[in-house]
Amino acid sequence: MAQPCAVRKLYVAAYVYMILGLIMGLAYREITKIKDFHGDTQLGLVHTHLLALGMLFFLIVLALEKLFGLTENRRLFATFFWVYNAGMAVTIGAMTVHGTLTVYGKESNEAIAGIAGLGHIALTVGLVLMFINLGKRIPANRTPEAE
Repeated sequence: MAQPCAVRKLYVAAYVYMILGLIMGLAYREITKIKDFHGDTQLGLVHTHLLALGMLFFLIVLALEKLFGLTENRRLFATFFWVYNAGMAVTIGAMTVHGTLTVYGKESNEAIAGIAGLGHIALTVGLVLMFINLGKRIPANRTPEAE
C-alpha cells in the first residue's frame, strides 16, 4: 500500500517546481527586459527545466506510484527523492547564476560549470534509483493470461 506521506511529497514537489518554474519564467523576461539583453542565456532554460524535470517529472512519478507502489520500498524511494531534488537544486542554481552573469555581461568561471556538472551527476543517480525502484515493482514474469 502506498505511503500517504510519500505520495504527498510527490504532489508537493510537483507543485513547488511549478511555482518556481513560473517565477523563473517571469524573472527571465523581466531581467532581460531591464538589461535590454537580446542574446542567448541559460537563464531562459531554467524555466523549462523546472517545469519539465521538476513539475512534469514528479507528476509522472506520482502516476507511476499509483500504478506500481513505488513508495513501498521506503529507503529506495527516499534516497531517489532526496538525491534527485538535490541534483535539481544544484543544477538550477548553477544555471541561474551562469545565466544571470551572462545577462549582466560578466564571465562565468569553471567553478560554475563544475557545480552544474555535479548537479547533473546527482540527477542521473536519482533517475537510476527511480528506474531501479520501478524495475523492482514491475513483475518480470507477467503473462497476458494471468491478467
